[in-house]
Amino acid sequence: MAMLHPVLPFLLLLLLPAGTAAAGHRMLVFILAGQSNMSDRGGATSGTWDGVVPPECAPSPRILRLSPALRWEEAREPLHADIDVGNVLGVGPGMPFAHTVLASGKAPAAAATMGLVPCAQGGTPLANWTRGTELYDRMVTRARAAMASCKGSGELAAMLWYQGETDAMSRDDAELYQGRMEALVRDVRRDLGLPDLLVIQVGIATAQYGGKFLGRVREAQKAVTHAVPNVKFVDAMGLPIASDYTHLTTEAQVQLGEMLAKSYLETL
Repeated sequence: MAMLHPVLPFLLLLLLPAGTAAAGHRMLVFILAGQSNMSDRGGATSGTWDGVVPPECAPSPRILRLSPALRWEEAREPLHADIDVGNVLGVGPGMPFAHTVLASGKAPAAAATMGLVPCAQGGTPLANWTRGTELYDRMVTRARAAMASCKGSGELAAMLWYQGETDAMSRDDAELYQGRMEALVRDVRRDLGLPDLLVIQVGIATAQYGGKFLGRVREAQKAVTHAVPNVKFVDAMGLPIASDYTHLTTEAQVQLGEMLAKSYLETL
C-alpha cells in the first residue's frame, strides 16, 4: 500500500472554514470508506482515467467533499484525489449517491447540502482498518473534522463501506472477516459518539487477483447485517465489471451509487 500523507488533526482543524452548513443550512455528511471500488476506479482500470464523467456524477454546489486539508470544497470526480494516493482514479459511487438522495425529495427538508468524506484506500485488507491503524485514525479524524466544521448544523448520516476483495485472497482473512467488521462498526460508532450510526456495506462482487474466498467474505458480510443493528447490505453482484475482473465500470459505479441511495432513503 502507498504511504499516506501525514495527518495533523489539531493543526488542520484550526484552518477549517465556516462551511456551507454554518451559514444556517443543514448538511448531511457521509463517510466513504473501504478499498478501490469505493475510491473511484470507474473508467480508470487501464493505467489512465478516460475522463468520462456521466451526468449522474457532475459537480453541484449542493454536493461538497472534505479535502485532504480538511476543508469543504465543491465535490467533483475523482472524489478520492489525493486521498487514495498512489493509484489511478476515476469515477466512484459517491457522486451518484449524493445526486440521487438530493433528487429524491425524501431527505430532511432542511438539508440543503450533502457533505462527502472520502477515506478509502485501494488494496487494503480489513485488518488495515482496525482501531489504532493509520487508515482507521485518518477516517475518524476526517469525520470529526467534517462535523466540527458544520458548527452544530450537520448530521453524520451514514458510513458507506465497500471493501473485502483483498480479504477474499486469504482463507484466514475471509474467516476472520465477520468479527473484524463487527468490531469496526462498534469502534467507529464509539469513537464518533454515535451508537446507532447507519452503516451501509456493499457485498463484494469480485476478489482481488482471483482470490478463492469470495463466497466466504460475502457470507460474512451478510452475517454482519443480521448480527449488528442498523447495518444494511447492498449487493454489487451482477453489476458490470471492467476488463481487469476486479473493478466496477463507470456504468456500474453509477448504478451502485443509486442503489446505496435507495438503501439510505429506506431508513428515513
